[in-house]
Amino acid sequence: MDESLSTLVNCEKLSLSTNCIERIANLNSLKNLRILSLGRNNIKNLNGLEAVADTLEELWISYNFIEKLRGIRVMKKLKVLYMSNNLVKDWAEFVRLAELPLLEDLVFVGNPLQEKYASDQKNNWIEEATKRVPKLKKLDGTLVIKQEEDEEGAN
Repeated sequence: MDESLSTLVNCEKLSLSTNCIERIANLNSLKNLRILSLGRNNIKNLNGLEAVADTLEELWISYNFIEKLRGIRVMKKLKVLYMSNNLVKDWAEFVRLAELPLLEDLVFVGNPLQEKYASDQKNNWIEEATKRVPKLKKLDGTLVIKQEEDEEGAN
């Protein structure tokens, strides 16, 4: 991700998938970026995203080597996060996603944390994950149905 990105001032969707990228950088000039696709690279952390925190709505970052979600909280407009097949293995990192006020669609399948719970039973994973990130409407492609809402609707 070199300085040539600075010429893309009006870019709204940027796809840099499958490019052996190791770190997120040089996004400062992309003031209109709404969708960023960085899947199938060698990215290990989310540093560098703060440059597009005010505009980014979707981040597609599956098939990388991300273990920690430190820094994700600055993404206040993020609605969609596709980060399957990374290396997140504990709830302490997963709960950082609850700091994203607009996040509603998350794909997390293939991370060690998800695999651990999904091997027991799928519903257990969805229940545990949505308990920790309650605003989710869709998790791993499955619509999330909140029990409390169902009970209130019945009254």
